[in-house]
Amino acid sequence: MNGMSVETYAYVRDLVHRRSAIVVEAGKEYLVESRLGPVARQAGFASIDDLARKLREGERGPLLTQVIEAMTTNETSFYRDQHPFETLRTKLVPELMKARASSRSIRIWCGAASTGQEPYTIAMTLREHFPELATWSVHIVATDLNSAVLARARAGLFKPIEVNRGLPAPMLVKYFERDGADWRIKAPLRQMVTFQELNLLDPQWSVSGPQDIVFLRNVLIYFDVPTKRQILGRVRRILRPDGYLLLGGAETTVNIDDAYQSVRVGQGLCYQLKPAALPGRSAHVAG
Repeated sequence: MNGMSVETYAYVRDLVHRRSAIVVEAGKEYLVESRLGPVARQAGFASIDDLARKLREGERGPLLTQVIEAMTTNETSFYRDQHPFETLRTKLVPELMKARASSRSIRIWCGAASTGQEPYTIAMTLREHFPELATWSVHIVATDLNSAVLARARAGLFKPIEVNRGLPAPMLVKYFERDGADWRIKAPLRQMVTFQELNLLDPQWSVSGPQDIVFLRNVLIYFDVPTKRQILGRVRRILRPDGYLLLGGAETTVNIDDAYQSVRVGQGLCYQLKPAALPGRSAHVAG
């Protein structure tokens, strides 16, 4: 397949930013070609330029969805980075179980779930270390912009190379079962997680109820500062006053939204709302 023109590259960068807020940096032509080449071929176009011309006729429909989903990064693994799940086990869940003893309810939202490894890791952590939560109301909602990866996540079916990335052997034996050459999450664990489509750019998020823990890891790095500021502001509206936000290792709220304060837990880091940012009080957003 032929390469793409400078005009097409500029158009794709703008399109992806407008539709998903993802910033495709200059000099990433190879990335666009590798992601959109297969989309163009499958749709019957001779080149990415032809694909772009078709999109310009009307930016809507299945073709647009395929392009945006192809440009979405879905790098993930079980127990990725370890520290967030240690933080969940040693501090967050024990604290919240004490604080929620009367309601016996905990809500957790994963805002960039990809193919499901992160929310299923959370579910395994809860099952493994907090058996008493079996009698609680525990809601784990996992969302992503990409409908294709969400379909894979719902199925809970993983290839050998995927379960070999970060998943301890005892967890594989305990929570997975063979499905042909692949491995499928056992039904009780799959039933702990609800998957739904959500674009972080939407002004109204379809995440119901205030959240006790928000995992928004390794997604803010793809956005520009104004978009990060918007997203962190929306997180504030759904995070409970004593709830926790977890970001990726290369992400921070510093100099973006100072309504948050960092909390060090061992080698991990998470965030809580400062007292001044709680409902009924004003908060300053950096910028």
